[in-house]
Amino acid sequence: MTSNLPPMPSTPPAPTRSRRTTWIIAAVIAAALAIGGGAYWISRPSYDDIVKDCQKALIAQTKAGGKGKPSACEDVKDDDYTALVMSNAIDGMSKKDRDMLDYYDNGTIDGSIG
Repeated sequence: MTSNLPPMPSTPPAPTRSRRTTWIIAAVIAAALAIGGGAYWISRPSYDDIVKDCQKALIAQTKAGGKGKPSACEDVKDDDYTALVMSNAIDGMSKKDRDMLDYYDNGTIDGSIG
């Protein structure tokens, strides 16, 4: 039996990373991504804000005599955009040109609509 040890390496071996360190790094990265994503989501305007901005742009465009869809209305759904255009057109009319369905109905079928 010999007690000869193997020769010593010239450089020490690199320390190995433990599982705990890997999980800590992964958790820190996940938390940073969650915080960043939350901040981005909170900073985005809501759909109601986008519609309000579109309505303001339509009013300004009408006053300026412009045509077409303003760039502020690009993210508005087609049905909502059509409703905004119609509302803007009706609001731009004079009171005399509006049909307000001004009639009296007493609730019976006796020809009271008139």
